[in-house]
Amino acid sequence: MDYLKNIHIGELIEIKWKSTGISIERTCNFFKATEPEIQKVFKQNTMNSECLLKWSKLLEYDFFRLYSQHLMLYSPPTYSGRDISKTKKGNNSDFPVFRKNLYTQEIILFILEQVRLGEKTKNQIMEDYRIPKTTLYKWLEKYKEKI
Repeated sequence: MDYLKNIHIGELIEIKWKSTGISIERTCNFFKATEPEIQKVFKQNTMNSECLLKWSKLLEYDFFRLYSQHLMLYSPPTYSGRDISKTKKGNNSDFPVFRKNLYTQEIILFILEQVRLGEKTKNQIMEDYRIPKTTLYKWLEKYKEKI
């Protein structure tokens, strides 16, 4: 999970690209780029969202999810007494509000491993990652064989 703490997007794209078996010719055609330009992408620590979206489409993988998972694990939102993820009736904001966090099995197992190893208590997990008590206990029951 270290790759989520320090995301080097170019390296992760290269790993996924190699695993798909997509040829360099097809990749170059897709991006209208040369092979050295594609190789340069693999060395980039960051990239703009339009380019990342293209890689996500080519490789059929949501690279943006890596950043969402990073936020869930390493930058839990802080707030002063109110839940900023919920809107009040009559809120005129057109900005999207996300109702649920999407936790992959990998993230769930990482969180549960912290409990198993004693790195965090159940209460700390609930507070740090804003996971409801019922959700955490369901995960503990469902994944007890894997942790």
